[in-house]
Amino acid sequence: MIESREGLAFKYLRADVATHTIRITELTIPTVELAPAPAGPRLAIILDDLGQDYSAAEAIFALPYPLTISVLPNNPHSVDIAEEAHRRGYEVMLHLPMESVSQRRAESHELRPGMSQRDVSSLVEGFISAVPGVGGVNNHQGSESTANTPLMNELMRVLHEHKLFYIDSRTTAATVAFDAARRAGVPTAYRNVPFLDDVTEVGAVSRQLRLAIREAREKNDAIAIGHPHPATLKALREILPEAKAQGVRLVYASELVR
Repeated sequence: MIESREGLAFKYLRADVATHTIRITELTIPTVELAPAPAGPRLAIILDDLGQDYSAAEAIFALPYPLTISVLPNNPHSVDIAEEAHRRGYEVMLHLPMESVSQRRAESHELRPGMSQRDVSSLVEGFISAVPGVGGVNNHQGSESTANTPLMNELMRVLHEHKLFYIDSRTTAATVAFDAARRAGVPTAYRNVPFLDDVTEVGAVSRQLRLAIREAREKNDAIAIGHPHPATLKALREILPEAKAQGVRLVYASELVR
């Protein structure tokens, strides 16, 4: 071996005669710079209440956008929809049933104020198990439950253990869910634009979508929530191309939690 400024040289001999030389010089490894995430306003659209109708999920899968789907537990197609969504690369959330003030559409099993810590853990963990591979949670109804601090503290304790994020659907102005999540160290965000389809007509949903796009531009990040109604899906097909044209990037909900 011969060492020099140029590096190392290995001479191979046969019968004391050099047959060949291998030189090793200093290698320069190029630095690879990762491209930064695209800047600009972002909009996440959550479509919830999935689980009852598989054709509704198929209609969502036909849309070429990163939409987040939120699946109700223990519905006839909850598992099938979640698994197919994962296969297609969609983000899946648990649409967690919670008690509402009106109780007009109460679920047979839902999170309610006054439940013990053990009951909260058992119910929520059962719901998580019923929807394969969820990354986060948002509330189904819940105007009564999300306003109850002890209940939200217990919920967030469970979500923290399962490393899930939480999106507050904000079905009441009295909600404390977002603050409870922050205290528990659960990555969180909340719906900060109006619901897309309180009125299930294409024209009305289109107006709400345009409002969501505009508010995403103004707020930089926006989370909208809608449902897989035919009118909503038609409006999404027609209006979402405008988001890109206006510089708004569609993202999954998990990208907007902190």
